[in-house]
Amino acid sequence: MSNIMDIIANETHGKSYRTFKYSFEGNDILTFNYDDHQQITWERYGETVPPTSPEFSNMKPLADKLIDSTPLFTYFLDGSRRTYKVDDISYKNQVYPVVAGQVGISCCKRENKVMQKHDFERRLVITLPKVASQEDWGKRQVFFQNLKKKINEQDTKLAASKIEFTDILPYSTKRTDEFERLESKGIAVIQDLMIEHETNMISKMVANHTINQNNYLLKDGSLEYKVDHLRNDREKRKFQSNFRYVVGVSKSFNPENCIDKSGKNNSNMIANLPLYHRTPVSMYSSPRLDGMKYAVWYLRIRDKKYTVNTFDGILKIEKILVTDEQIREGLDTEEVNYISANIVNERNPVCYGADTRWANHLYPVYVTESFAKSKYLSNAMFLNLF
Repeated sequence: MSNIMDIIANETHGKSYRTFKYSFEGNDILTFNYDDHQQITWERYGETVPPTSPEFSNMKPLADKLIDSTPLFTYFLDGSRRTYKVDDISYKNQVYPVVAGQVGISCCKRENKVMQKHDFERRLVITLPKVASQEDWGKRQVFFQNLKKKINEQDTKLAASKIEFTDILPYSTKRTDEFERLESKGIAVIQDLMIEHETNMISKMVANHTINQNNYLLKDGSLEYKVDHLRNDREKRKFQSNFRYVVGVSKSFNPENCIDKSGKNNSNMIANLPLYHRTPVSMYSSPRLDGMKYAVWYLRIRDKKYTVNTFDGILKIEKILVTDEQIREGLDTEEVNYISANIVNERNPVCYGADTRWANHLYPVYVTESFAKSKYLSNAMFLNLF
């Protein structure tokens, strides 16, 4: 009977150890955070009419005026992943982890107050150390493509379940320090795959004129993508343009990593946000893509008396600055207020009890995230494939 690890070991001339299989999510054997925890420096105000005092801006009056209007956000996007340690394999007397994962990219559309599926993509992926193939970079891609084909054709469990793996990808075995885990390298490859297909889905929606000034897309999480495939300024401009009507909302962030241009920490200002108020917009540059500028601000949507932790009920909101005028002058303050007021109106209904992050969740995002997760194979079924 053919088995995934038998095929991999045979084709790559490695030795499978049949080690204990487990999911990284919910397992403290390895802690690996991909959420919005990059340190950023607020360079200057990122809006056209910056405040003349440190007072926060109250979004509730505008939100009340818009309550009966058509919501700004029509589409909601969430990329999620589950990752697993499925085996150890050795090459040249060194043992490497085999990391696999499920990736789901879900987009829901709200029409006449009803949430429905717009698009969904699922990918099943296995990551192996680069040394699994002795080929150079170009031939290595072909090697892993052929390996994927053999696994899908020869593994009896996959055939019986009508399941196919979509990607076999290599991870680097170079450590930046002695404490870095190789499992993290494999998970990072799966995370990058998720990001790639998130941006591909947004590009497709833009090409189809689905997203526009009247139908914004709200993306769960940061927009600070690590993008390696943009080869010139023209491709970078196109990438930026795709995000003209996209807003990123992070429900999990680390305000302690936010510093102003003088190096002072800004977390106290964020923690003191009154209900329905926003901070001024700040501009920062992404270290992940040269020349990319972001506008970021924070908004409180829940009363402190109903929450437990300091930053519960506060959202981090991001937009990529698209035009030269935006990069020079910042986002139009009216657009910032319009976006913020619409997000205030998205605060209900509440998914209290259904998710521990309820205070920072917007319900359409929660529905979109739940839809993506509903498409996963169960952990037991996925691990049993190996």
